[in-house]
Amino acid sequence: MATGSWQIPLLTFGIAILGAGATYALGFPAPFLTGPAMAVTLAGLVGLRTAAPPQRARDAVFVILGLTIGQGVTPDVFDAMRAWPVTLAALAASLFAIIFLTRAALMRFWAMDPLTAFLSSSPGHLSYVLGLSEGVKADLKTVSIVQSIRVLALTLLVPVAVTVTGQIPEKAAVGPAETELVPLVAMILVAGVAGYLLQRLKLPAAYLIGGMLVSIVAHVTGLVGGVMSFWLAAAAFVALGGLIGSRFSGVTWPELRRAFSAGIMVTVLGVILAGGFGLVAHWITGMDLMVILIAFAPGGLETMAAMAVILGIDPTFVASHHVARLLMLTAIVPVFLLAGRRD
Repeated sequence: MATGSWQIPLLTFGIAILGAGATYALGFPAPFLTGPAMAVTLAGLVGLRTAAPPQRARDAVFVILGLTIGQGVTPDVFDAMRAWPVTLAALAASLFAIIFLTRAALMRFWAMDPLTAFLSSSPGHLSYVLGLSEGVKADLKTVSIVQSIRVLALTLLVPVAVTVTGQIPEKAAVGPAETELVPLVAMILVAGVAGYLLQRLKLPAAYLIGGMLVSIVAHVTGLVGGVMSFWLAAAAFVALGGLIGSRFSGVTWPELRRAFSAGIMVTVLGVILAGGFGLVAHWITGMDLMVILIAFAPGGLETMAAMAVILGIDPTFVASHHVARLLMLTAIVPVFLLAGRRD
């Protein structure tokens, strides 16, 4: 790969680091994720060219995130899984409600055509959705901006909401020991292979899931102890924040203004609907409401799972439900696209 191809991603990562430092110094919640997302977004909007890292670097970031998420799994987690069928059913119902209602609102109040409205309303799995939509008549630029606003808004607002409600668990004065270097490197290598194999099987978020699976098996069986290196995990969170913000690179202010209100509506209505079904699941199961709400939040899998780790909120439950959401969307998106073509 040419050296020049790394210059803009490295500049983006540098901006992300500055954003993380600023939000950490100011005491923002989840500073290693929210700070980079804000800084890189603003940089792109003022005209600086930003970019995500090359694919292999992104895969490595997701492997680290997956390993970090999976380390929280203990045998006690499996005892709680008996309540998950109820929450998964509520999650599925929320997906249909979000797609139907937000699509209808976009068509009625923003005069979007059916396919553009559907692609804008889908609560996640954007790359898969756009891949299926190749060749259809839809405004993909508008879709990208609306979806990016959804992901960015949830990235910034979820930690603030959790902090305001006082739901962040207290952390121990002395954290657990970090995993030794040799087993850590071994897990990273095995997770990379697992991610590659899952990608060949066309599984969404393959490297993240590969890292999660390897970490879960290693920790539950006792093969590996300890937690991810703080600095390695922090670097992965910063890279993820920069990746979110880089999606606004090249977006003009007129384009942003046209799609901003639609993006806010999609986000707010999606959160309200997901929250409503989350409340139902909470009443039925008695599980912690904040955990369910983050698991149901229509944000990106990587972002919400990483958020759960940062906030100390049952990352396994959260990640499992976001993976389930992607798999559900994998099944239902083609049906909606076919219906949209007939409208």
